[in-house]
Amino acid sequence: MLEKAYKLVAIQESITNRSAKDLIDRGLVYSAGKKVVMARAEMHVNSKFRIEKILKIKKIYEDKKIIAVNKPAFITSEQISKKFKAPLLHRLDQNTSGVILLVKDEDFQKVAIEAFREREVLKVYHAWVRGIIAEDLTIDTPLLTMKNGGVAFTKPSPQGQEAISLVKPLEVEGKLSLLEVKIETGRTHQIRAHLKSIGHTIIGDVKYGGKPAKRLMLHAKKIALLGYEFEAAVPKDFKVY
Repeated sequence: MLEKAYKLVAIQESITNRSAKDLIDRGLVYSAGKKVVMARAEMHVNSKFRIEKILKIKKIYEDKKIIAVNKPAFITSEQISKKFKAPLLHRLDQNTSGVILLVKDEDFQKVAIEAFREREVLKVYHAWVRGIIAEDLTIDTPLLTMKNGGVAFTKPSPQGQEAISLVKPLEVEGKLSLLEVKIETGRTHQIRAHLKSIGHTIIGDVKYGGKPAKRLMLHAKKIALLGYEFEAAVPKDFKVY
């Protein structure tokens, strides 16, 4: 006998169907060692599920102007904003971890937004990719972002916007590489699309052709602007061995 996955998870965990669907959509539900990727997938009624726990949200810094937070994977930027009761200065994808900024002062917010616009913000990420990258490189392929039903997808295109990513190899483990990526522009999914364009998709980035993993192996390591500089410690789930 078969039943939809989210309904079975709801029964097992004694939660609502909506909460169960949210867990699956976030990529937190496993069955028989494999991630359940479709909430409405038909599964045997005797299926057992394992629910991954989300790491704790950690505040890095706060003053009268700004809040810096180390966001775990599987949590949206909007959830961070709601928790700290402050507007976001920028966003990270749900499955990207790392430093994210919120603002408490309206005048500072205006100045900070202008700093982003004028490319006066340092943004450094770490990413695990498949394949070996042994030398520094610059990716400056223009990127075009399309939206279908509110879902964004970015691809290289001559009609796209300028996008610049500076890549530096940090570590090689087998046939995998840990990279530092500085972005001089802030296009949607820029790092994910740029690394795919050179044949080194981020581990766990199924949307851009990568193989499934526990999480998207992309972490916002550092951000600096207007005299502030913040670093987010690499979380314990950001590992491939």
